[in-house]
Amino acid sequence: MNSYEMTNMIIDEESYGEEHVTIEFTLEQQNYIVTFQKSDLELMNAWIVEDDTTLPANLSEELMDSIREDIKKKI
Repeated sequence: MNSYEMTNMIIDEESYGEEHVTIEFTLEQQNYIVTFQKSDLELMNAWIVEDDTTLPANLSEELMDSIREDIKKKI
């Protein structure tokens, strides 16, 4: 699997007291933004950033598991 570089992590509280973790990362010179529920790290959404526009991203489960492990280490 190609490595990624996490560039930003934001933990925010949304409505109904649910916290989310948003990660920005770079993979193969592409920028991505993914959001997880903080409580169980369930994937909420994944976006690829192209020309200042976000489009839905299709990322592998292996990559998502790796990102989850990195999040666990940081929070």
